[in-house]
Order: sequence, then structure tokens, then C-alpha cells
Amino acid sequence: MYLKRCGPVKSKKEQVYWELVESYRTERGPRQRVVAYLGDINRAEGEGIKRAAEGKKGYWQARLFDAEGEPEWVEVDTKRVKVGRVRDFGGYWLGLEILDRLELTSFLEETIPHGREDIEWSVMSLSLILWRLCEPSSELHMVEHLYDKSPVGELLGIPDEKMNDNRLYRSLDNLLPHKEALEKHLKERLGQLFNLEYDLLLYDVTSTYFEGEAAGNEQAKRGYSRDHRPDCKQVCIALVVSREGLPLGYEVFDGNRHDSTTVEDIVTKIESQYGRSERIWVMDRGMLSEDNMEFLQSKKRRYIIGTPKSQLKHFEQELLSGEWEKIREGMEVKSCKSPDGDETFILCRSADRAQKEKAIHERFEKRIERGLQKIAESCRKRKQKVGIIERRVGRLLGANTRAAGLFNIKVREDKAGKTTISWTKEEAWREWAELSEGYYMLRTNITDWQAGDLWEAYIQLTQAETAFRIQKSDLKIRPIWHQKEDRVKAHILVCFLAYVLWKMLGQMCKRAGLGTEPRKVFDEIAQIKVVDVLLPTKQGTIITRRCISQPTKAQATLLQRLNIHLPEYMKPYNL
Repeated sequence: MYLKRCGPVKSKKEQVYWELVESYRTERGPRQRVVAYLGDINRAEGEGIKRAAEGKKGYWQARLFDAEGEPEWVEVDTKRVKVGRVRDFGGYWLGLEILDRLELTSFLEETIPHGREDIEWSVMSLSLILWRLCEPSSELHMVEHLYDKSPVGELLGIPDEKMNDNRLYRSLDNLLPHKEALEKHLKERLGQLFNLEYDLLLYDVTSTYFEGEAAGNEQAKRGYSRDHRPDCKQVCIALVVSREGLPLGYEVFDGNRHDSTTVEDIVTKIESQYGRSERIWVMDRGMLSEDNMEFLQSKKRRYIIGTPKSQLKHFEQELLSGEWEKIREGMEVKSCKSPDGDETFILCRSADRAQKEKAIHERFEKRIERGLQKIAESCRKRKQKVGIIERRVGRLLGANTRAAGLFNIKVREDKAGKTTISWTKEEAWREWAELSEGYYMLRTNITDWQAGDLWEAYIQLTQAETAFRIQKSDLKIRPIWHQKEDRVKAHILVCFLAYVLWKMLGQMCKRAGLGTEPRKVFDEIAQIKVVDVLLPTKQGTIITRRCISQPTKAQATLLQRLNIHLPEYMKPYNL
């Protein structure tokens, strides 16, 4: 990039006009494009911008804000100094800092093809990522309500008249084809920054629902809803993260796809992108199936998988006898070899989980009893059909499955043609439930690890669950308003990239000794504002300076610990 002067070369005016221009190669030879119009600035500022332009490659202008050169002195009427627009600044600027450290600005610039568009698609993609991180909303809401309240236009050099929802939608279309390249770039870059090994891969699946019919999207189907919206169509999102929660990749599946049927697709995808190595796959019990076990074992892939609680029945004697290894207060484990010696089963016993499951069993037992009493009362009051009562009982048990096995229910028709209902409790079921409360089991083919280490690795699966929670709460991946399949995938890609920024900030906080949860740090820095200060001069003109608010003591401390330099002011593009 270089600085280009506009206007007559021999102009004697002290103020000159400048453009920040970038050269790039095309099939028809070298071309130039204007990155930003820097307006009417003096020579000292121009030299400062020139030096910045010769530094880091990228569109955004954060490094062009600090004052350079000799100071300027003018006489100002202090009685008529006014404050103009006040807008959010800290979150967007911090997001751009993180994008720059991830080298995503230059990567998108080089990867997304350039055409005849007025604003590069890479720049528009950055705006989508920043809004998703700072104030997630629909593209239409971004244009109509958020654009004027945010500094995105100045930070990225997007003129007001060029920002519209159609351009944002088309940016989604141009970003989606580069999903795999983005995943590879981020994996390598994050690995370089934080010395990640990616030896432990955590895999989980969630769902997100649609508002509307989504008739044009073949993947939108009704299925098991983690969002408790079975009335809406949905898609399933399968995510792979490292032990630190940093994502490697994801895939979008049909909304009615069972978790266990996605394992082979995801493992094959990761191996095709990054090659096969001694990775360990960690999955919950919903992924377990005989087909998946055969697939994982076929090429000696290593795994740690949760098992259904029903499989504890095979280890009843081990639950009652033997020594347990205490990992921490209230948590114990024990390893048991499989008959062929190829696998190890890890029995886990949690005191907190035992109390929780006991309370759940008691609560569901009471619900079923109350429901059965209501059904019996209705049978006594009036004549009922056996089929109707059986369906009512089925719905009651289906809504309270955690204690359904305790009850043995009989629905009959007596000699008078009246339907009766009776029930007894299976004490054998209760005894097993009380014995197994707080217990669960893991399955692995790793034979050279201690039971405690295997349990610690499995518990890291909460990182994937945390990723889904952040995307749904902080980044608002749900509900999805797009109706076209590719737009839906592009929306999820933008949320994925915003989540990478979130986790990158978490790693920066961890390195700075600020913990691993970036929420409070981001919220604090996001309170920094940009303010238009109007300065009436003695000559009758008004000087506008777009100033960054001074950070508070807490904000300054955070910025210092994160090793981030806050710019001094912004130069308005329209002056």
C-alpha cells in the first residue's frame, strides 16, 4: 500500500487530499484500488499514515489513528465546544486487533477473488464477523440500526451509501466457498500462536432452529431439539475442538440426523484436511454404536467414549467391590479390562452426581404417582375407554422416563364395563437405580494411560459444550432467519469465525494472567467510546475531531496486560 496525493501537484495550499492505495496483480497486469479516502489532512498526518501504510498489510485503519508529526495549534472558542455523535468503539476495535493477530484480514483479502465490486468482499466479510462478535443480529438490522451506532464504516473504510443488506447477503455467498481454507488457516495460526498440539479432539453435536418454514432448505427438518423447540425445523451442527476449546472444524447436517450417524463423516473430514496422526477422539455416549466402534477400530484410531448407563449392569460386581482411585474430592475411578484385553472400561463414581440423580428419581416418581392418581380419579368419575387410558399412561411415562421403569401399570375393563387402572412398584428396579446413582462408564482402547488421566481427558468434552453455549447465548447463532441452504451455512460460518475470535481473546487473557473466560474483559473494553468533538475556531470554521474516550483505570490495566495499544483519535472520512 502507498499514499497517493490528490489535486494539483503544485498546489500552494497547506492542506492536501490523500488516498490510501493498494497495488495488486491481475491477469491483465498490475492494478490499483483505493483502500480509503483520507480526506483533507496536513503533511505531518500524511507522513504518519504513509509510514503506517508501509507496515502491516490489511484494509482496516486502526494503525492510522495515532497522531504523528508536529502538533498543530489553533485558537478555539471553548464556550462553544460541543460533542457530536457518541458510538461504541472498544469491542469493534478489539475484534479487529484479534483479526489482525490471526492474520484473517490479509488471508481473506488474498483468498476471496476480486471482481468489479465497489467494496471488496473480504472487507464486507470482516464487517459481518465484527457485528456477530459485538452486537449479533440479522443483516437487515445491522444495516438499518447498527451501522450508524458502530464505527465499522470508519474502521473498514466502507462509505455510508455502500452499506446495504443486499451487499451483506452477497458477502455471505462469497465467503462460504472458502470454509475449508479458513479452517486450515485458523488451525495453523492458532497452533503457532499458542503451541497447540491437537492431540486430543473433542467432538459433539448440537442443533439450532429456524424461524419460518425454510422450505428452500433440504437440510431443515424436525428432529430432537436441544433448544426445546420441537415445533420448528432445525439443522444439526457437529463441532470438533481442541482440549483448549479452540475449534478445528465443523459440519452442518440434516435436522433429523442422529448423532451417532455423523461420526464417520466428521472423522473422515478431519483426517482428509489435516492428515492422520495419533489423535485421540473424545465423544459422549450419544455417539456410541457398533458401526462407529468398528469404524474407529478398523484403522486403530484411538478413542475415549461415554457408554449408556445400561451397560453398567455388566459391571455390577465391580461397582460393589475393589479399590477405587480418588481423583479429587467426591470423584473416584476404577479401570476394568475387557475380556480380550483390547479395551479398557473406566468406572466413574461421583458424589455430586449421585445426589443429583437421587433427587431426579424422587421428583419423577412423585410426578408419575400424581399423574396416575389423576387418571384413576377420572376413571372413577365416568366411564372411559381402555385405549384412551392406555394412551394417557403412555404420555405420562414418556414425559417422566427417568422413573418410568419403577412402575408396573395395568389397565383393565371390569365386569361392569368400567375401565380401572392399578399399579405396583418394581423394587428390583429401585434397588438397581439406588446402586447405580452417581456412576457412569467410559470406553477406550488406550491401554497405557492411568484411569485418572483418561477421565481427565473425557471431562475436557465440556469444552465442546461450552462452545455451543457461547455460540447460542453470546453470538446468537439461533434462531436462523435465512431460508436458503447456502445462506444458512454461511451464517453458521460467520458465527464460527466470531467464536474463534472469542476463544483467541480467551487465550490472550490466559497468557496475560487474566483467567480463561474473556466475557468480562471484552465487556469492559467494549465500553470505550468514540466521540465527535466540534471545535469552533477564531477564523469561524469548525474543526471536527473523532476522539477515543480515555480508558478508565480498569480498562487501561486490561489493555496493558493484553499488550494492546489504544489509538488516540480517529480521522472522520467525510471531512
